[in-house]
Amino acid sequence: MKIIAYELFKVPPRWLFLKIVTDEGIIGWGEPVLEGKADTVCAAVRELMDTLIGKNPMNIEDHWNMMYRGGFYRGGPILMSAIAGIDQALWDIKGKFYNAPIYELLGGKCRTGIEVYSWVGGDEPEVILEEIQKVVDLGFRTIKINGTNRMRYLDSYAEIDALLERMALIRERFGHQINVGIDFHGRVHKPMAKILVKKLEEYNPIFIEEPLLSENMEGIEQLAKLTHIPIALGERLFSRWDFKKVLESRAVDIIQPDLSHAGGITECRKIASMAEAYDVAIAPHCPLGPIALAACLQLDAVAHNAAIQEQSLGIHYNSSNDLLDYISNHEVFSYKKGMVKIPDGPGLGITVNEDYVKQMSLIGHDWHNPIWRNEDGSIAEW
Repeated sequence: MKIIAYELFKVPPRWLFLKIVTDEGIIGWGEPVLEGKADTVCAAVRELMDTLIGKNPMNIEDHWNMMYRGGFYRGGPILMSAIAGIDQALWDIKGKFYNAPIYELLGGKCRTGIEVYSWVGGDEPEVILEEIQKVVDLGFRTIKINGTNRMRYLDSYAEIDALLERMALIRERFGHQINVGIDFHGRVHKPMAKILVKKLEEYNPIFIEEPLLSENMEGIEQLAKLTHIPIALGERLFSRWDFKKVLESRAVDIIQPDLSHAGGITECRKIASMAEAYDVAIAPHCPLGPIALAACLQLDAVAHNAAIQEQSLGIHYNSSNDLLDYISNHEVFSYKKGMVKIPDGPGLGITVNEDYVKQMSLIGHDWHNPIWRNEDGSIAEW
């Protein structure tokens, strides 16, 4: 079997899909995208795919190493996102060739399903309580909320007090019926983060995500000594070598590799195994499309330390299109009591609606994250 062609489809709301075609008619799908840099990743995919035409798609490990090690410069968000989507598509082809889900080719599943959580928006207390009630009514047991807005290195307590008020209201309304994760997006700097982690303890969040940017690992280590709240990070790390420093720090309890950014299924399987050796859980990052989520679930199936799965069905980014729009077998992402079953169809286990993908690629997208500034005009973390 040989790879004979590929196509890229930039589709709304902010995704990029890759289709790899073989001479035996087997097609594989991947999702190689970096939010806000879709065109840049698209160019990287083309450069890499040109080296794979005529090759046997089954030799995934060799192809991965060629794409990663074959260039003098390696790693980083663009290259690793391009490799990730190609890797997903190659695994999809291999699973379809053997008429088996990818997890069977990785040793077989160790679970039948996994808990998923829902992001809940809204900064106003009344709004966030309404939004939480909606997802609780859908059966979710874990939610994630935004921590703060933009914050300066030294700031007032206004954002801190607003978060504490929201957490107090959530616990008053829902008690401990739900778990609450708090995502800070790396917006907070160490002087204010030290205050936050202490004040949040009484509300028992299930984790705090990126209380500092992951490049500030020495600060994360300091925060870990100040709190018992589990610390999560990793969506902006792109290889096992990036995660090695995190795991060796012993400061992080949950890592969140993104299977569309961190080298795909091949690399994230290795990252998960490394984390297991440190007794660290994984919760794959996935605010993306159906192909990315399907890839995550195949990894969740074989990783004993997979604790919970992020998913983007219904989140605010997906106002124009959502996950189910692009697949035919909607039941594969049917959530019950906050759980989703591991897809058991061949390959990734999803059936991409190619006609609709092509139709929406004519519309495409030009998604970019907003640029935030502080009151003094300096750039703030988004």
